[in-house]
Amino acid sequence: MTSIEFKARVGADGVLALKVPVGLAEADREVCVTVRLADQGAAPPDHDSWKRFVDETAGAWAGEPLTRPPQREFEVREKWE
Repeated sequence: MTSIEFKARVGADGVLALKVPVGLAEADREVCVTVRLADQGAAPPDHDSWKRFVDETAGAWAGEPLTRPPQREFEVREKWE
């Protein structure tokens, strides 16, 4: 069995047209299609969840102290006209 994952857009008519490569031309193949809606992104956290996250993670860095290395000089570029 081969599993193929890809994204496709549902048309304005509500129909999802798929063109799936199966490897052999003009051959009878048995396929199983599972439709799983892509994650539309997580909802933004509410105020209490965000505050709890900040309180739990603020000051939690346990590694070496973070330092900013010396910065190089900015390169001088030609002015736009």
